[in-house]
Amino acid sequence: MNEAIPAAPISATVVDRPTAGKIGILLVNLGTPDAADTAAVRRYLKEFLTDPRVIEDQGPLWQFVLNGIILPIRPRKKARDYAKIWNHDKNESPLKTITRAQAEKLSRALEPAGKHLVIGWAMRYGNPSIASKLTDLVAQGCERLLVMPLYPQYCAATTATVCDEVFRVLARMRYQPSVRIAPPYYNDTVYIEALGSLTAAELSHLDFKPEVILASFHGVPKSYVDNGDPYYAHCAETTRLLRERLNLDESKLMMTFQSRFGRGKWLEPATNRTIRKLAKDGVKNLAVVTPGFSADCLETLEEIAIENARIFKKFGGENFAAIPCLNDSAPGMLVIWQMALRELKGWV
Repeated sequence: MNEAIPAAPISATVVDRPTAGKIGILLVNLGTPDAADTAAVRRYLKEFLTDPRVIEDQGPLWQFVLNGIILPIRPRKKARDYAKIWNHDKNESPLKTITRAQAEKLSRALEPAGKHLVIGWAMRYGNPSIASKLTDLVAQGCERLLVMPLYPQYCAATTATVCDEVFRVLARMRYQPSVRIAPPYYNDTVYIEALGSLTAAELSHLDFKPEVILASFHGVPKSYVDNGDPYYAHCAETTRLLRERLNLDESKLMMTFQSRFGRGKWLEPATNRTIRKLAKDGVKNLAVVTPGFSADCLETLEEIAIENARIFKKFGGENFAAIPCLNDSAPGMLVIWQMALRELKGWV
């Protein structure tokens, strides 16, 4: 898991010229509360759920539901969920721990490219904020910025809202750096190979053979896709390519969607309902992989590994495995490293 990433093939004569301005690379993930308590989770949820990219209808009815029902009630339960997976040594969520490690490993991998590359990391919601990290990179002399949203599949509620926030920060700057946004990588060859190799390795270490594997992606309201969001198509293509890589058919590797919120129509099939049905139908051995997450977080460590494992066993299942995300593993870092090099072409 800790193999060295190949050195970047960049000419020292270009990199070391004293007139070259610095280049900042900012890794961005979704976000996390600052603590596993009710108050911190409430602050986080308020920032998240008041984003019109996440909840598109921010009208009076939603404001009533949000402020009258969700924020007074939901943070208490979510705080308990966060406490189950919290990194108590660092007093932070695993998502923050892993994203920091990804940035640190990327920085070491890009050291041969020169000291003019500065690597940072941020959360779209919570801390460290995009605004604070972009401001810091500019203060360090970065005249060019590569922003890398760590979402393999594009969705307006994830990728686009990162762009929104980046541009809001830039709008307040008199001297703006040049900016590039890394595209989604749902069908990238290196990403699919990393998913396949890591999944195969994890499956080989299990003491049971899964009868079915679920590829569970974060859900979104169906209306978002109906209105032109390519998210469902990206998830379907990732799943198709992963099936090819693992030599599995649709009955053995199924695509589902988790984290449903509210009563509206969401993408289907739902992960929890599929798991319950599989258990009722007699499936005893199940594994779940989460290709839409670049780092393990509440949705993978608690919702899948704890809550959905409980559902599976409650309805008759016996063996359940939650396959880790790519995280800062060697395959995962190879994805981030090669993506950074690709997007930096012409700058270094």
